Amino acid sequence: MFDINPGLMVWTVATFVVLVLALSKYAWKPLLKSLQDREDTIRQALDQAEKARAEAGELLKKNEQNLAKAQEEYQKIIREGKTFAEKLKEEVVAKAHQQAQREIQQAKEEIQRDVEAAKQQLRSEVADLAVLAAGKILDETLDVQKHKKIVDGFLNQLPNS
Repeated sequence: MFDINPGLMVWTVATFVVLVLALSKYAWKPLLKSLQDREDTIRQALDQAEKARAEAGELLKKNEQNLAKAQEEYQKIIREGKTFAEKLKEEVVAKAHQQAQREIQQAKEEIQRDVEAAKQQLRSEVADLAVLAAGKILDETLDVQKHKKIVDGFLNQLPNS
């Protein structure tokens, strides 16, 4: 079957050794250098990706903190707005109540003045009517001023009601 030829074997081994030496000197070093460079590039890319992921995580945390601060500020502004609106409402209601009280007081005073004026006019008319009635009853004309003075005195003695 197979014959082993010692001369062929020596040349085969010698050719293999020469080939390995030639490859190691000219091919293996550039190939290994290329593989090392590729490994370094991949390692650097992974390191940069890790740094970018860490930075993205930090940015995410900062954004979440900023969002939380913004939410707090929003809630604070809403609370302050509600408080301001309540105070403003209370002030408006108080001013309206005061204005209503002033108007009511002014109306009462005006009514009181009108009542007093009506009483004075009524007294004057009653005095005139009393003088006329007394003059007709006595069927003589007395001094109008004297009668008015008598009637006014009588009316002043009446209680003020």
